[in-house]
Amino acid sequence: MNIALWIAQGLVALAFLYGGAIKVFTYGYYVTSITKLGQTPVARGLAGFIGIAEMIGAIGVVLPMALNVAPVLSAWAAIGIGIIMLLAMGYHLRGREPALAPIILFLLAAFVAVGRFSHLT
Repeated sequence: MNIALWIAQGLVALAFLYGGAIKVFTYGYYVTSITKLGQTPVARGLAGFIGIAEMIGAIGVVLPMALNVAPVLSAWAAIGIGIIMLLAMGYHLRGREPALAPIILFLLAAFVAVGRFSHLT
């Protein structure tokens, strides 16, 4: 189970580091790629805020557990990522856009949160 949790944590971290970095550092590329998919981009300031939150969550879901310093923070970071994905699902569904990626990432984050909390008790 621990190996599956580490794999899920790694996948979530990579996805959120990539997605967050695109929103923060290459907003023009983000807008271009989103509009090609038929989705509506968010304003630059909001995209930057979301991107920073995603990158902090990506670091938080792996680093505390890897360093064995307050490992409960990894589970809490997974909950934060899950909340971000719930909001992303609502945003995409409201715009009648596909929400498959947020659903998958939400399920992975939920798996990590439940798994890590159960291992800590």
